[in-house]
Amino acid sequence: MPEVKHTVASHGGKLAKNHLYDWLLLLLLVFIDGGLNLIEPFHRYVNEDIVRDLKFPFKHDTVPMWAVPIYAVILPLVVFMAYYLGRRDVYDLHHAILGLAYSVLISAVVTDSIKDAVGRPRPNFFWRCFPDGIATFDPTPGDNFGNVMCTGVKKIIKEGYKSFPSGHSSWSFAGLGYLGWYLCGKIRAFDRRGHSAKLTIVLIPYLFAALVAVSRVDDYWHHWTDVVAGSLIGIGVSSVCYLQFFPFPNSSRGWATHAYFRAMEEHGFNHPEDEFQYKRSISMPDLEIAMENRRRS
Repeated sequence: MPEVKHTVASHGGKLAKNHLYDWLLLLLLVFIDGGLNLIEPFHRYVNEDIVRDLKFPFKHDTVPMWAVPIYAVILPLVVFMAYYLGRRDVYDLHHAILGLAYSVLISAVVTDSIKDAVGRPRPNFFWRCFPDGIATFDPTPGDNFGNVMCTGVKKIIKEGYKSFPSGHSSWSFAGLGYLGWYLCGKIRAFDRRGHSAKLTIVLIPYLFAALVAVSRVDDYWHHWTDVVAGSLIGIGVSSVCYLQFFPFPNSSRGWATHAYFRAMEEHGFNHPEDEFQYKRSISMPDLEIAMENRRRS
């Protein structure tokens, strides 16, 4: 078996070193988001009239929070690894993982920052605040007069002030939206041949993310505006993060990373269609040999 040059073993260490600061920034985002979840959110004023509209049932999540990283992070990682095992392109694997991590973490930081700043009560806020069903309001004259005086569990009450925007929605579209972009490029959904079945494959991640977002309204954990805002955050951030590393899927280079084509040009392949003809006719190991021979000539 000829040596495959762009693998984790041959180029992974150098590639990770070149992007060391990118990975360190990811760690910073993790700590920032962790801090945002520790601080107390803004407690919006909720009087007796307002709380009447926040008496929806306090149900369990249809999609629990622990499941979100499984389908929004681990599932895309499995797809990235499967593609790597078939093509052995470490540029694709590294940049796909890095872009996904940024998509999810940036969405999380943006979402949790807004949650803490807005402090919007959830639709089921009443039962979080008053689990015994007996409402109590501040009788002291002043700015806080008539505000709720919650008697429930502090942690549950704290989460009750984090309705806007929806974290499930932003995380779902950040991870699955990124996967949708990735699949779109890999299967060449916009190759101008009119194969609409490809679009079906691309839209499956978006459909799943949308169903998760809808479940948040059905569970009375979010208002519909929370879900729309969270979804838009995830869609926007995932799009920007994907295009940071990959070309637009409708371009002739849409199936690989920018870094891969820079490496190709270093080996003498200056036109994407030139390399594409090689890719269609020979295997990846043979392509590496052809690249090396062309470079030497």
